[in-house]
Amino acid sequence: MSGDDLELVVGLIVRDATRAAVAPKDDGPAGYDWWKVLFALFPNSKPTHAKRGRDQEVIRSKVAALFAPDGVTGRSWPCTFCAQMTGTAWGKSNLPLFDTSKALNNVPPGVPGWPICRGCRVAIWTLPYGAWVTAGSATVFTCEDEAAERRFVEHSVARSRRIVDGGFEALAADGVEDGPFALALQQLRDVGGRQHAAGGLASSTLWRFKNDNEEPWLRASFTRRAVPRFLALVQGNAPLREAWALLEEALVQRDRRGRVVASGAGEAARLVFEAEDGTSRSLLWALHELRGSERLTSAQRHNIARLAGEYGRHVLGIDDGNLAPAAEVLATWIWRGGPEGQRQQRRAEYLEAAPNPYKLGLVMMRANSRLFLAGLPVRATVEDWRPLLQSDARAWARRLLLGAAVDRQPVG
Repeated sequence: MSGDDLELVVGLIVRDATRAAVAPKDDGPAGYDWWKVLFALFPNSKPTHAKRGRDQEVIRSKVAALFAPDGVTGRSWPCTFCAQMTGTAWGKSNLPLFDTSKALNNVPPGVPGWPICRGCRVAIWTLPYGAWVTAGSATVFTCEDEAAERRFVEHSVARSRRIVDGGFEALAADGVEDGPFALALQQLRDVGGRQHAAGGLASSTLWRFKNDNEEPWLRASFTRRAVPRFLALVQGNAPLREAWALLEEALVQRDRRGRVVASGAGEAARLVFEAEDGTSRSLLWALHELRGSERLTSAQRHNIARLAGEYGRHVLGIDDGNLAPAAEVLATWIWRGGPEGQRQQRRAEYLEAAPNPYKLGLVMMRANSRLFLAGLPVRATVEDWRPLLQSDARAWARRLLLGAAVDRQPVG
């Protein structure tokens, strides 16, 4: 950025923050909604503090002082972020997620805060513009592919401008938003579709956070490097696109009046991201539940099974071809290993047991016995079953992929 560019950005920040600071609560969402965004990130700063006053010129001068050029005299220290020398030190009130009121004496002795140069001070306060913001949190996207990051930021900046000008109501006219996960997923899909130097591989992380006087929080969700390649594969294959569309349709959330409160696209995109604390829902599990729906045709179920298999192969590195012997045994047992009227009962029994190693083991024993007594071939060996009956996360994924492989078996 040139010096003139920086001054334009500073002017924008000062104007929007001042307007938000003096906006009355009961005077419509414009201005005041942006104050909510700033309060979620900088709760004790000059434009958000409860005792800030309402004189516009006083607020403007205080906000502008936050971004004053570094002086050339007096004490200076290396900037916390870029090591450029600066004489300005900031505390928690201007730095989201740096401290809480419970944290004391965590800066170097003799330093009145965290040294922050002017460029970094401006960057910190442009964060709400380039993030996906709500009235209580912000979501930032980082990715190995810089073009994907840039497009996420460009979309977020346009969205933030609408909030500044018209409040969150300005977004409501477009219906329920798909959210930051869907926006990030679109950028990753584009990464996989481009001629990319890394072959469509790029890891990414969504950082969701809220500053707070007492309990700030940070939640990180990441994607594996092969996700862009998987998404490009889905986009370029009609049966896989249909399966993904069925997943989005199934994940739409509605209230009691039937109004959409969470989009299926956003909920499906969330499944591709894995929470660092392990609380996220698995895409394989969602596809497993979807395959159990009685409303699906056999072709739709087969496409969903293909989608699960491609995800396992490309993202998790699990080749479902190795599951073929076990899948053949189970499929034969379901469709041919007993009275015809019991097919759906056997399939339901298998689907219920599939995620659990103990229950799956019992179903496997029953299937083996039934095929043996019926004189049908049993090609799976102990070595085929063993990787499915462990208790680790990878074995759990294999068990769900086994179900997809069963649905894809040409038996019936």
